[in-house]
Amino acid sequence: MQVATHNNTSQHQGRGYGYVILAAVCWAVSGSSAKFLFQQGISPFQLVQLRLTIAVAGIFLWLFIYYRSLLRIEKKDLLYFVILGGMGLASVQVTYLYTISKIHVAAAILLQYLAPVFIALYSVIFAHEKLNLRTVISLIGAITGCYLVSGAYNLDMLSMNKTGIISGILSAIVFAWYSIQGEYGMKRYDSWTVLFFALLFAALSWNIFYPPFSAFMRPYSAVEWGWISYIAVFGTAVPFGLYLKGISLIRATNASITATLEPITAGLISWIFLGEKMDGVQMAGGGLVICSIILLQLSSPLKMVQKFLLKLKAILIG
Repeated sequence: MQVATHNNTSQHQGRGYGYVILAAVCWAVSGSSAKFLFQQGISPFQLVQLRLTIAVAGIFLWLFIYYRSLLRIEKKDLLYFVILGGMGLASVQVTYLYTISKIHVAAAILLQYLAPVFIALYSVIFAHEKLNLRTVISLIGAITGCYLVSGAYNLDMLSMNKTGIISGILSAIVFAWYSIQGEYGMKRYDSWTVLFFALLFAALSWNIFYPPFSAFMRPYSAVEWGWISYIAVFGTAVPFGLYLKGISLIRATNASITATLEPITAGLISWIFLGEKMDGVQMAGGGLVICSIILLQLSSPLKMVQKFLLKLKAILIG
C-alpha cells in the first residue's frame, strides 16, 4: 500500500512539473510575440484588454459546452475571485506587458522571475514555514541561472527605463501573490474554475477602467490578429490553466522555481528564429536553472539519474 501511494505521489508530482514546464514554454513565445506587437504600435493596455477578453470568452465557451459544472461557485467565494482576478491577475498582466514594452524582453522575464524570492519570504514571514537547505539552494540557483541565461549581465541596468524596472519588480510581487492565492482557491475548486473566474473579473476590470472594448476598434493586420490570438489562447488561457494545475500538485514555491525555464526557452527561440546566439555564460546559466529544478525532486544525489528519468516518463505519458 505504501509503495502504491508513493508511486501515485511521484506520478502526480511528475505531471505537476510537466504542466508548469509547458506553461513556461507558452509564456516564452508569448513574450516575444508581445514585443513584436508593441513594435507595430499596439499599446500594452490595448493588448491586455484584447488578451483577457478573448481568453475569457474562449474558456467560457469551452467550459459551457464540455464542463458546465465548472462554471459554478458559491456566493461566499465571489469576493475572493473578484480580488484574485480584478486585482491580482489584471495587475500581473499589465505590469508584465508594460515592462516588456519598456525594456528588453530578457530583462523583463528576469525581473518577473524574482517571484520565487517573494514567495519564499512570504512563507517564512507570514506562513511561518522553514525552508530546507535544498529549497534554498534551488531558489538561489534558479535566480542566478535566470540572470545568466537572460544575458542580463551585459545590460547597463542604470541606463534602463526606470519605469520599466519598477513595473518588472511589481510584476514579480503580484505574480507571487497570485500564485499563493491561486493555491488557496484550488482547495475548493477545479483549476479551470479558478482560472475562468480570475480571468472573468480581470477582463471586467480592463473593460471598466479602460474604455470598454476600445482595443477591438483599432485596425489590425492578419499577422497581428494571429499573434493576438496566440497570446490570448496560448499565452494566457492555456499556460495559466497549466500553471494553476501544476500548483495544485507541486505547490507554489516549486512551481515558481520550475517556471524559470521560461527565459531558457525564450533564449532558444531567439537563437532559432531571430539569430541571437547564446554565449557560454548564458548556456551555463541555463544548465544551472535545470540543475536547480532537478535538485527540488531529489532526496539523494546518488539517485539523480533514476529519479529524473522516472519524472520525465511521468511527464511524457502522464
